[in-house]
Amino acid sequence: MSEQLNEVMTLRLTAINYLARNTLAFTFEDPDGNLLPGAEPGAHVGVVLPNGLTRQYSLLEYSNSLTQRSYVVGVKLDPQSRGGSRYMHETMRVGDLIQVEAPRNNFPLNEDAEHTVLVAGGIGITPILCMARRLKELGQSPRIYYSCRERVDVAFADELKTFEGALVHVDAEAGTFLNIADVVKKETSTAHFYCCGPGPMLEAFEAACASLPQEQVHVEYFSARQEAALDGNFVIELRKSGKTLTVPQGKTILSVVRDAGVPISYSCEEGVCGACEVRVLEGQPDHRDAILSEPEKAANNTMIICCSGCKGDRLVLDL
Repeated sequence: MSEQLNEVMTLRLTAINYLARNTLAFTFEDPDGNLLPGAEPGAHVGVVLPNGLTRQYSLLEYSNSLTQRSYVVGVKLDPQSRGGSRYMHETMRVGDLIQVEAPRNNFPLNEDAEHTVLVAGGIGITPILCMARRLKELGQSPRIYYSCRERVDVAFADELKTFEGALVHVDAEAGTFLNIADVVKKETSTAHFYCCGPGPMLEAFEAACASLPQEQVHVEYFSARQEAALDGNFVIELRKSGKTLTVPQGKTILSVVRDAGVPISYSCEEGVCGACEVRVLEGQPDHRDAILSEPEKAANNTMIICCSGCKGDRLVLDL
């Protein structure tokens, strides 16, 4: 929970490796060789770039705190980059010291599932392959579906061949996108389904899985699903801090809390990382995040304050 501020480490960039067209792997290690906080499959870290931006990237490798010595993230150069992926591709060099936030996991793997189906698009293969490696280690055989626009965009092609039944779908060669609905239909309805990829793929995946129990459906978003709530004109009471603040039109709860000098953990400011999750004591939030499940949103026990607002005139938060 966000009562505790995120741990931020200064790590050294020790390797940059080619994965696929416009896609690189960046490896970060402690400059003194110390162990790093452990990371389970599905976890991500926030990379705090020297240009002032913070970006969230899934980890390619998992380990516990007794063996974790590096964090490896895959980064695809976005043609519409706002400065994150472009900076990493064009400016960062091996040897650079970079601030990296400790791992968080909004996309955890259920290792006890009877069958697991992993669906990835483009750079979304990063957490999906991490999960597949873990399941293989446990003696399980997950089903992998990996879609890319062209053959040169396929990363980890050789490793994927070691997974039984893994399907690599190349849009340009198939003449069509991967049919997510068909994927879900052909797999057992008791399977756990995971998906990470571009927005349209995630939307198709959620539509295809709509009839399944929500606990079997897992998605990872790295871009905002909705516009932030900026209607304002409500009051927030910060119970622990003893402050009552007004959120004006055009500002988020997070920005008001920060302006008031209240310590709060935050990172993406888009509702996709979960760093600023806060317990709700009273009131009805206007949930706009990509973190909480629909049952969690309906329960109104917590909210993501960088993007969510208030449906009434008052919220009481455990801050």
